[in-house]
Amino acid sequence: MGWLGLDDTDTVSDGCTTYTLHCLLESLPEDVEASIPSLVRLWPFAQQRTRGNAAVAVELTTNDEQALLTFLEEFWNEHLLPLKGGIGASEHEREQSPTDPGMVWFREKPDDASFYFDTVQRHVSIEEAPHPTRSWGGQGCIGAIAAVVWPKHSITWEAIAWREETQWSSKARSVCQHTLDEVATNDETFMSRDPRTERSLISPRGTCPVLFGVRAKTQANASSAGRTLASAPETEPIIGMRVFATNQASDDHLKEAIESTVRTIEVLSRGTTKITTEHGDWLAFAQSGNVKLLAQSLHPGDCIAAFGLEPEQGVLHIEKLSLRHATPMRVRPTCSECQRTMKSMGTGQGVRCPKCKNRSPDAWIEVERQIEANEWVEPPVDARRHLARPLAWYIDRDPINPGNA
Repeated sequence: MGWLGLDDTDTVSDGCTTYTLHCLLESLPEDVEASIPSLVRLWPFAQQRTRGNAAVAVELTTNDEQALLTFLEEFWNEHLLPLKGGIGASEHEREQSPTDPGMVWFREKPDDASFYFDTVQRHVSIEEAPHPTRSWGGQGCIGAIAAVVWPKHSITWEAIAWREETQWSSKARSVCQHTLDEVATNDETFMSRDPRTERSLISPRGTCPVLFGVRAKTQANASSAGRTLASAPETEPIIGMRVFATNQASDDHLKEAIESTVRTIEVLSRGTTKITTEHGDWLAFAQSGNVKLLAQSLHPGDCIAAFGLEPEQGVLHIEKLSLRHATPMRVRPTCSECQRTMKSMGTGQGVRCPKCKNRSPDAWIEVERQIEANEWVEPPVDARRHLARPLAWYIDRDPINPGNA
């Protein structure tokens, strides 16, 4: 018995690590048994990340470890080593790094899961990783090891189907939309369709082997939904499908919430909003929906809390935002006689009604702002990270004290 991990076999436009593992499992020696494979999403700002930033792992059982290692050596040399150094054509602006595949074998699974949490919360180096029994390749070994040591304390499931090889170079995909509508209404599936735009979220937009990936809370529902979609009359033919246990929707990438006080608010390009706080700059991006809208409604002095990632020191990319306490709003008093807003008569001279000339020494009064405190907001479905746990999955609706469902 042992654990195999694999990563970095795809570029942003070609290949697929899940399909690579599928091919490996399909060609295993007859005396080797495989468990349900794992798919682990990693730190989204990793310098050498590829399209889905996911690594895979699987537990293998055999009575002849040496024969299995010989098979893995041959598979590596024939199928994985030739992938090293690949860069695919891309419309993305971010700089690409050449592929650097990695494969690892652990005779015994490490007990310490801290390396997994490091790989989803920050940049790590291969020197920090546990040492496998055997390893092949380069930087991909980081994700491969992370997938092996993932503790599986919070699991969701994804059924991934791969299309025929003749279709890999095409961005167009045919998945039965009527059947997808039915799958999306199942309470056990999630992130299948964007409720605002009705756009499908189960299929990649680029060129790669994946036809669709349908996510669910249970293995049974992922498997059932995957089979239903694959057999639908308007879905194109597939060459294989597997259900993966995943860390998606786990919030494993997030540390504790940060509470801070708003100093300034600045609306940048396309509505992206920068909140300057005593803990640095917090960014609510243009596509973040209610997060951006709440950020734009804040006032200096407001107490806020947020979950997010820091790709650089002092800059937080907000994923969940809450107003904990709103500062009162200072307004001019209203005339008790005319109900008109009173006007200043000059510094230290109070205010006067512009209609009846009634005066008041109180130049300002404070009123409570009509804004909901302690409610959390999140980006719309299509703008969330794979790892983001929906707010609806928190029983008490307050992720600071989650009480996870």
